[in-house]
Amino acid sequence: MAKKSITGADALVKCLENHGVEYIWGLSGGAALPIFDALVDSKIKLILVRHEQGASHMADGYARATGRPGVVLVTSGPGATNTLTGIMTAHMDSVPMIVITGQQIRPMLGKDAFQEADIFDISMPIVKHSYLVKDTRDIARVVREAFHIASTGRPGPVLIDVPKDVSSADFTGDLYPDMDLPGYHPERATVDQPTVMAIAEALSKSRQPVLLAGHGALIAGAQDVLRALAEKIKAPVTTTLLGKGVFPENHPLSLGMLGMHGTAYANKAMVECDLIMSIGSRYDDRIIGKAALFGRNAVRIHIDIDSAEFGRMIKCHHYCHGDARAVLTELIKHVGELNTKDWLEHLNGYKKKHPLSYKTRGGLKMQHILDVLNDMTGGDAIITTDVGQHQMWAAQFCKTIKPNTWLTSGGAGTMGYGFPAAIGAQFGNPDKEVWAIVGDGGFQMTLCELATAAINKLPVKVLVLNNRYLGMVRQWQELFFDKRESGVDLVGNPDFAKLAEAYPGAKGLTLKRAADIRKVLQRARDYKAGPCVINCLVEKADNVFPMIPAGAALEDMLIEAPKPHVKLAKPTGST
Repeated sequence: MAKKSITGADALVKCLENHGVEYIWGLSGGAALPIFDALVDSKIKLILVRHEQGASHMADGYARATGRPGVVLVTSGPGATNTLTGIMTAHMDSVPMIVITGQQIRPMLGKDAFQEADIFDISMPIVKHSYLVKDTRDIARVVREAFHIASTGRPGPVLIDVPKDVSSADFTGDLYPDMDLPGYHPERATVDQPTVMAIAEALSKSRQPVLLAGHGALIAGAQDVLRALAEKIKAPVTTTLLGKGVFPENHPLSLGMLGMHGTAYANKAMVECDLIMSIGSRYDDRIIGKAALFGRNAVRIHIDIDSAEFGRMIKCHHYCHGDARAVLTELIKHVGELNTKDWLEHLNGYKKKHPLSYKTRGGLKMQHILDVLNDMTGGDAIITTDVGQHQMWAAQFCKTIKPNTWLTSGGAGTMGYGFPAAIGAQFGNPDKEVWAIVGDGGFQMTLCELATAAINKLPVKVLVLNNRYLGMVRQWQELFFDKRESGVDLVGNPDFAKLAEAYPGAKGLTLKRAADIRKVLQRARDYKAGPCVINCLVEKADNVFPMIPAGAALEDMLIEAPKPHVKLAKPTGST
C-alpha cells in the first residue's frame, strides 16, 4: 500500500501535537487556510478569537500561568501585524510563545501582493528568533527549534512565517529531525563556583542585606530555594512587579514590591541597605529611579541567565551568569545566618510607620475593592491586570502567595492585556479562580474577547475599576502639569454590566457603594457559567502613593500627596 502523503500544514500541526500543544489561539484568513484546515482533524483545540492581539495576549497568559509555551495562529498582512503588540509584551517580559503566521506564496514575496507584510523583518526587534519557511522539508526542524529557543535560557517569543504554497505542498521531510542551532547555548544550569564563593563572602560581611527577586527567579522556579536562603541568612526580600509570587508576600521577611509605586519600606530598605543581591531582575528603570544614586552605599550583586543585562543599568561588584535556581542552590551551601536582628527590627518599624492604607470615606475606592478581594480569595486566585492606577493598587493590595498567579504587563506596559491574559490563564487552569483587574480605558481595547470567554463558558471574573479616566496619565497631569488635563477624560463610557449581558452566557454586575463590595464580589465568584463583568463606579480622581517620580532617586519617594503649595518638577521618564 502506498504511503499516504501529507501536506506541509499537516506536518506543522503534527509537530505541534508532538510538543504537547493543547490549544491554539487564532483568527483565520486566506494565507493560513491550509493550516486551519489541518487543525480540523487534530486533537489540538483551536480557540477562535475576535482580534489577533487578543490571541497573542491569551497565549501569553496561558504561558505565564502554566509555564508552557502559548501558540498563536493568524493569517498574513494585518493578521500578522495585529499580533505585534502581544509579541512585544511577551518579549519584554520573557514569556515563551510561538506565533505562526500565514504568508503570501513564495513567488509573490516582496511584490506588495494582497495582504503581504514582511513580518519576518517587522518583528525582528521584538522576538527571540524568527523563521521564514521556504521549504516543506524544514517545517519539522523549525518547529522543534522554535519550541527549544522559546523555552530555554531567557524565554521569549519565536515567530514562524509560512508561505501558503509551502503549507499546501506535499511534505517530504522527517517529522523527527535533529536541530541545527550551532550558535545557541543557553546553559541554564551552569554555575560559576568562584563567583558563587565571592558572593557568599560578600554576604557573610553584610548586616543590612536585601534580596531583590525578579521575574527571572520566578521563571527559573527558584521560589523554594529563595525562601530557604532568606530564612537561613535572615534577610528581607523585595520583588519587582513581575517577580510577585516568587516569595510569599505574607511572609515576615517580605517587603512587598519595590520601585515607582512599591511599598515605602521596600524603597527605604534599598536606600539604607549595605548589600543588594538581585536574582533574576534586570535592574529596570522602574525600580532603580536615578541610576547614579541607586545602591551607592551597598555591595551590588547581579545573578541573571542573560549576561547582556550585566552593567546595562547598574554597575555591580559581582556578576553571576546562570540559572537563578541553580545558582541559589549552590550558594545556600556556603552561607550561614547573618546578624540582621537590628536591621529587621528597623524595617519592621517602617512597616508600622508607613503601611499601605487608604481612606474609607468619600466615594468607592479601588484600593478598598482590591483589599476586600484579597481577603476573600486569600491569595489563592490567579490575578491578571491591565496597566495603570488599578495595576499598581492591585500590586499593593492583592498579596501574591504562590508563583505564577500574578500576570501583568511590565516592560511594555500594555493596556488591554489583562482580560485576554485571564482567558488564556483560565484555559490553562480550568479549576482555578481567575480575576482580570482592568481599567475602563484598557478594557475597551480588548473587550471584544467577551465573545471568546462566553462561547467557551470560561468563568473569568472581570473587575472593571471604572473611574471614567485614563487615571495614571491624569495623575501625572495633576502632579507635574499644573492639573492641565488633556486626552484623559473617557466621556461616553458604556455601561459595562449591560454590555456584558449582551453576550449570551455572560453576566454583568454593578458596584456603586462600599457597603456592597463583599456582596457583589461574592455574586461574581458564585457565577460559573461564563464570564462575569463587575462595573465598579469608583471615585473619579484618586492618586497612587507611594510614588517615585520617573528619573528621581528612591530617596525622593512621595509617601503621600504633596501639599497644594508644593510644585513638583516634571519627571524625566515616562509613566
